[in-house]
Amino acid sequence: MFLYEKKLEYPINIRKRDLNLAKNLLAQYGGPDSELGASLRYFNQRYTMPDEKGAALLTDIGTEELAHVEMINTMIIQLMAGATIEELTSAGLNGNYTMHNHGIFPTDPNGVPFTSAYIETTGDWRADLESDMAAEQRARATYEHLINETSDPDVLAPLSFLRQREIVHYTRFKELRDYYIRKNQANND
Repeated sequence: MFLYEKKLEYPINIRKRDLNLAKNLLAQYGGPDSELGASLRYFNQRYTMPDEKGAALLTDIGTEELAHVEMINTMIIQLMAGATIEELTSAGLNGNYTMHNHGIFPTDPNGVPFTSAYIETTGDWRADLESDMAAEQRARATYEHLINETSDPDVLAPLSFLRQREIVHYTRFKELRDYYIRKNQANND
């Protein structure tokens, strides 16, 4: 069960239009290592964790990833606010405009649509947690690339927050993996 608090996890108030950055932020909405993909991945994997501790962590992080989807979408919408068709076309967003006007759709910056193939799950906690740690590292790297693309403090602050959350998620997954390894070793002794 979810309770929705009607506020962003981190405040976003972007005042300057940047269509190129808006387009590139789509990587974190509909790309292979996006917040949307992470959320769905973790919600699926929670059912095959060895115990409630793992299921709870994957549920917690999966829920937070949904909050990050909301943040990314808010950033994209604010970065596109008031853009003309000509400006959207110049930034390579004319296909998005044609199908969605100033709305957004889960694609990557190249227009490749989100696919369920991005939702990795093996049913093996070892493989899934290793994959989750790698996914968090790839998302962190993407945020670092996005940070390098702007000097706008209104954008840098939420991007930095999101980057830091990727590091926290990586650490939490690593702690869970190590806990299960120790637990398995103790059971085998």
